[in-house]
Amino acid sequence: MDGKIWLLMRSLQLTSFQAYKLRVTHLFQLKQHSILVSVGQDEHGINPLVKVWNLDKRDSGNPLCTRIFPAIPGNKPTEVSCLSVHENLNFMAIGFTDGSVVLTKGDITRDRHSKTLTLHEGTSPVTGLAFRQVAKVTHLFVATLEKVYCYTLSIKEYPKIELDTHGCALRCSSLADPSQDSQFIVAGDECVYLYQSDERGPCFAFDGQKLLAHWHRGYLFLVMRDAKSPSKTGFGSRESSPTDKQLLTIYDLDNKFIAYNTSFDDVVDVVAEWGSFYILTRDGKMFVLQEKDTQTKLEMLFKKNLFVMAINLAKSQHLDSDGLSEIFRQYGDHLYLKGDHDGAIQQYIRTIGKLEPSYVIRKFLDAQRIHNLTAYLQALHRRSLANADHTTLLLNCYTKLKDSSKLEEFIKNNESEVHFDVEIAIKVLRQAGYHSHAVFLAEKHMHHEWYLKIQLEDLKNYQEGLRYIGRLPFEQAECNMKRYGKTLMHHVPEGTTRLLKGLCTNYKPSADTAEKDGVERSTVNKANSEEFIPIFANNPRELKAFLEHMIEVDPFSPQGVYDTLLELRLQDWAHEQDPERKKVLQGEAVSLLRSDHTVFDKALVLCQMHNFKEGVLYLYEKGKLYQQIMHYHMQNEEYGKVVEACKRYGDQEGCLWEQALGYFARKEEDCKAYISEVLHHIDQNSLMPPLLVVQTLAHNSTATLSVIKDYLINKLQRENQQIEEDERKIHQYREETAHLRSEIQELKTSAKIFQKTKCNLCNSPLELPSVHFLCSHSFHQHCFESYADSDAECPTCTPENRKVMDMLRAQDQKRDLHDHFNRQLRSSNDGFSVVADYFGRGVFNKLTLITDPPGSKTVGNLEVNLQRDLLIHTKRTC
Repeated sequence: MDGKIWLLMRSLQLTSFQAYKLRVTHLFQLKQHSILVSVGQDEHGINPLVKVWNLDKRDSGNPLCTRIFPAIPGNKPTEVSCLSVHENLNFMAIGFTDGSVVLTKGDITRDRHSKTLTLHEGTSPVTGLAFRQVAKVTHLFVATLEKVYCYTLSIKEYPKIELDTHGCALRCSSLADPSQDSQFIVAGDECVYLYQSDERGPCFAFDGQKLLAHWHRGYLFLVMRDAKSPSKTGFGSRESSPTDKQLLTIYDLDNKFIAYNTSFDDVVDVVAEWGSFYILTRDGKMFVLQEKDTQTKLEMLFKKNLFVMAINLAKSQHLDSDGLSEIFRQYGDHLYLKGDHDGAIQQYIRTIGKLEPSYVIRKFLDAQRIHNLTAYLQALHRRSLANADHTTLLLNCYTKLKDSSKLEEFIKNNESEVHFDVEIAIKVLRQAGYHSHAVFLAEKHMHHEWYLKIQLEDLKNYQEGLRYIGRLPFEQAECNMKRYGKTLMHHVPEGTTRLLKGLCTNYKPSADTAEKDGVERSTVNKANSEEFIPIFANNPRELKAFLEHMIEVDPFSPQGVYDTLLELRLQDWAHEQDPERKKVLQGEAVSLLRSDHTVFDKALVLCQMHNFKEGVLYLYEKGKLYQQIMHYHMQNEEYGKVVEACKRYGDQEGCLWEQALGYFARKEEDCKAYISEVLHHIDQNSLMPPLLVVQTLAHNSTATLSVIKDYLINKLQRENQQIEEDERKIHQYREETAHLRSEIQELKTSAKIFQKTKCNLCNSPLELPSVHFLCSHSFHQHCFESYADSDAECPTCTPENRKVMDMLRAQDQKRDLHDHFNRQLRSSNDGFSVVADYFGRGVFNKLTLITDPPGSKTVGNLEVNLQRDLLIHTKRTC
């Protein structure tokens, strides 16, 4: 009442300064600025003044007063009832007891930059004012004893909305923080109302006469008159007498519980500052309330088993997920001990991701609680936190409960994300006998091996398994056919063979799942047909069809395909009894042998195993094994075939006739006709010496002299003719030799007269200089030099002389081939002829050529000089 304003520091030190001469009625401290706005009186009467103080600046030791103006609506003197200032310092509202509200717009700290207007007029005293700022929209709530209004200050006309038809007493209104959407709080005697800018919000029933309402940090502070104290009415009834008892109650509206309540004597005001709450009483005392930390609050709630309230509190305090999970766990444990297993499992579900699942699972393993365990495991899978054991346990729960609908719902979930281990689920379902469900999972998630394993091993659905393989991509289809091909071939031989034909040529998945990508269509997928032959182990008919298809569409099929097909055709030929059919099968086998795709050794062994005569003979002929052909006929005693083989292949291998003669010679049967034919051929081609023929036939008792009489007579006649021819040639060669010797002697002892008158090259008369040779050929010197290759050789005789010299050199080169001579001597039937031939080549003489150095030995009776004169004819120039 002395006009001073007292300032209390955090250290609880009091300071004051003289603000008014008479008294101070209202104060408003801004939160974001060191600006204090006060209303008081400097003169007696109704003359309130508004002063704005800057607490950071000083004037003679006191805060600086930046503005003073009278608070009067119009010209009517009236008392100020309430005061409110916007935090941006652009608005200040003053309420009066006559129902008027004066709004100051602009910079409230300066007179020059602001203007004042009467915003509201009424008959009921104004009891509360509050500014609300949301985004760029500013509202002013006005509360009177009878009504509640809202003005929109962001619009030039300041539109007004009447929010309610009942008001509140002085200091019984406040503005909530953003946690309650900055709503305007009005505390009536029966309820506390919350208002938006355009409508009334929620309502809370708090019975009792309200003396003060204040909001801070999510708490609603209400000071109410104690019900035991006498009540008063009227505008001034809120002033308490010294004997009044008042209840201070702090409410948490979000979590709907009373955070604190106690009684005080004559509360003047409640102030929130420095993290605590201060209660000022009329007797000059100040009480401080310090809020407990969140953990202490939770522990108090736990002791009272108020877990729902604890959860709400933790959420409002933004407790982390670990803290919330622990509350859910304790709540679940509490419900579990009470026997509320359904409620407990709901709380345990909320701990998923933080609490170890085994903690919950162990509690519900009892068969009577299996449905609770199922619910927990379902939630665990929905969160994608389940491992293989959890999946196994959940599926076992479904099977134990016989709950097929839940099981189908679990595995046939349409969500793209899978919340369980599919392979484990398939194993469990298969083990439990739910094959259809296991098959569905395997097909949906493309576990091809499991799908086929269940279809073929459990359901015995071979046709479906075969269809499924035909839909797979090439690599997987190939792998699964190798694995299940034998089983499918046993039960579905035709379909399996058809699929293998496609797989080994140009595989395309069936139309329902085949990819339409053009690149893939252009890729030729072809398996190795040889690798699938073992699948047909017990199905030779299908194997033959498969192999024939392969060689038809792919002539370059693996070698094993042709070998196996040959073996099958030979088996069919060997077991066939019908002559006509056997002939057809023989033709098929021979045609395959002629295709040049079979391996010689393997084909020969197969033909021999099955005694396939045509094939054996063809392969012998193909391999040029002529002796084997004849031996084959010999083993089968086919005499005519033996002779025929000698005729066909005797030119390539002459020893066949000799072997044929020896073969017939060893036979005791009457083979005279065959022996005669063989002897005739041997005689015609001189293949054997007569003595060897006689020795060979000596082993046969049936081969009498009459058999070889003609042979011997013909042989002796030819020998006599040959002897006569040889004697004639000897006589001729002796005469030529004597003539040559006489010429040589004449050349050595007599002068040679050159009487040629014409050149032997140009046939023109000879002119000096000329060139003459001892061979009686003469040439012009210029013709000789033009045509002669050597100065010492006659151009006319040179070609003939060179032939002779080449023959001599060839004999000289061959005479040292001792190994060749010995080999030919051993292999020849007539060794005498070979020796005579080599003797004639000079093998046993030392042949001396003209290129031998001086001092060489003579050749026979010819001297070196005579030989040179005979062959070279030394050049003479006239």
